[in-house]
Amino acid sequence: MTQNASEPKAPETAAGIAARTAAERGVEPVAESVAALASETRPSQTASAGRLVGVDLARGLAVFGMYAAHVGPDPADSGATGLVMELAHGRASALFAFLAGFSIILMTGRRAPRTGREGRQAVAKVLIRAVVLLALGTWLTSTGTPVEVILAFYGLYFVMVLPFYRLRPVTLAALAAGTALLLPQLLYGIQQSINNGTWAETVTRHDPLARVSDTGGFMELLFNGSYPALTWIPFVLAGMAVARLDLTSTVVRTRLAVTGAGLAVLGYGGSWLALHLVPGVRDALTASVSGDDWGGYGGGSGSVMSAWWSDTAGYPTGDTTAWLWVASPHSETTLSVIANTGVALTVLVACVAAVDALPHFRRLAEPVIAVGTMSLTAYVLHIAGIRILGIEEHPGSPLYVLLGFIATVTVLAVVWSRFFRRGPLEYLLGQATKPARYVK
Repeated sequence: MTQNASEPKAPETAAGIAARTAAERGVEPVAESVAALASETRPSQTASAGRLVGVDLARGLAVFGMYAAHVGPDPADSGATGLVMELAHGRASALFAFLAGFSIILMTGRRAPRTGREGRQAVAKVLIRAVVLLALGTWLTSTGTPVEVILAFYGLYFVMVLPFYRLRPVTLAALAAGTALLLPQLLYGIQQSINNGTWAETVTRHDPLARVSDTGGFMELLFNGSYPALTWIPFVLAGMAVARLDLTSTVVRTRLAVTGAGLAVLGYGGSWLALHLVPGVRDALTASVSGDDWGGYGGGSGSVMSAWWSDTAGYPTGDTTAWLWVASPHSETTLSVIANTGVALTVLVACVAAVDALPHFRRLAEPVIAVGTMSLTAYVLHIAGIRILGIEEHPGSPLYVLLGFIATVTVLAVVWSRFFRRGPLEYLLGQATKPARYVK
């Protein structure tokens, strides 16, 4: 029998926690309750809980990173604060998408994909969640905040990668690599076709999502939004591949850490080399933005040569193929996808290893972990806060605004986790998937 979110937790024994953990693993997209951190379990149970708590820690950091991108100071500001803000931009949302792949595997069967009726019910749950996220994200977008809400994109990602949930880790990794290499070039061509033609407007006029929401509809979600599915799917596929691995293994963690660091160096280092050594790239990029306020932070105040890792100078105009060599956040290039996948993988491995090996660190990180267990609620709350406070420009808010948002949601998450197993929106999302039990 499912516990209502409004009901308080009852004390649990170690055996009870183990039974609940086994029942819930692979069903919910969030880790086990933070309360399991203090339980006296056997080593195997502790390792399992640590693995999923590490995922929640990474998810909490992703939420804070998105807060920094939306209500933090301008990354174009000099000093350590500007640097930290720039590190969050693009990379936090990539980590969020990467962890979406982890969530899909948790729902559909982690070590072995669910099959038969159980598999069909798991698929139905994913599809229901996708529809809810699509609707919620579209509604939040229509509220008029300056934030490019990721939730509708998130829902579409769920649907697009669902056919691959039964694949082996190596196959998923190969698929992630292949899409990272090919889809950014495809997206560039499609965006050029959109800019130079009228077919996109025709499609949008007949798009039911665009008509009911006054947004760009599926064209925006697929091609020309801030998180176009065509180039963000590799993050999700990579997360699915990692979710299938045994993260309790030191060998696996070490290999993943090396892979993550290698991908980051390949992406950012490859872009730096291209901008400095490939003939014509620097001149083409400079000519592309010369004299234009091209949408960067601080009105395009940074150097175009920083585009190997930063978007303080602005975003690609797309009027030259030289843009395919940059790796700045949201540039939607192969090098950008590779680099940000490396960052996401490194952060996840670091979080999982830290909470498993360092008990004192785990206790210190509990507030962030609590935010990670209710990341949907935390994300929606910050959109509501932006709307209520009338914040019309992002980034650019004073640092105290960001710290206020982080402190508020952290206190709420910690208090809530002391009494309830899931965040309020997580509970409602779980309730929405109950019709899946009738799938035969």
